[in-house]
Amino acid sequence: MAEIKGMLSIIMPAYNEEKLIYNSIMTTLDVVQQFTEKLELIVVNDGSIDNTKNEILKAKQMDKRIKIVSSKKNHGKGRAIISGLTEAIGEYIAFLDADLELFPDQLESYLNVMKEKNYDVVIGCKFHKDSQLKYPFKRKVMSIGYYLMLRILFHLNVKDTQTGIKLFKASALKSVAHLIRTSGFAYDVELLVALNRRGCTIKQMPVHVVYVRKKDSKRIVFKDIVKAFKDTWLIFGRTYMKHYYDC
Repeated sequence: MAEIKGMLSIIMPAYNEEKLIYNSIMTTLDVVQQFTEKLELIVVNDGSIDNTKNEILKAKQMDKRIKIVSSKKNHGKGRAIISGLTEAIGEYIAFLDADLELFPDQLESYLNVMKEKNYDVVIGCKFHKDSQLKYPFKRKVMSIGYYLMLRILFHLNVKDTQTGIKLFKASALKSVAHLIRTSGFAYDVELLVALNRRGCTIKQMPVHVVYVRKKDSKRIVFKDIVKAFKDTWLIFGRTYMKHYYDC
């Protein structure tokens, strides 16, 4: 049991996840309630064009701890996360991907580390020495290159910004949420840069990844990668030219 004072809010963005989302919601609640008593699950339907919204509503009828935020258009994962954050009332806030390839039981150790060491942020890192996953070599090279880029540009000593499981003290997260302008996949970078600029402590933790999608399933395409790099440079401009994230 993670002995924390207050509620844990989990934000789960979803786009065209009709086949997974109901089970992911119910599994998350069942798993997390075993180590923390007070929790809520905020599921964000990011303009899905399939039956995702109805599946979320079906789950909501089964459990009052579920909240739904829904948009008619797809705005990107970053925007979805921020819109879910507006509904979060917990003292701790976690991000969790809808496919549960990063299983929610890992949040227990994250909460314990946050409490014991008083970290502001605890994030999953695929490149941690204790992580368990099979990571394609091509993606590993790209990720390492991106890490080096972030280290040089922002002095951000975070090896993996993109892993979908993250935990924050609500006080830290909400102090910078209004500054986030990136709607796509680089929103993680902007968020961590903003937190780092304000002196927040960030701890990287191992992850256990269990792949549930088909090998040929592509959730991130080349144009997303290009946009992430463009957004990264925009974040650089906001950081050093406008001092946008400074206190």
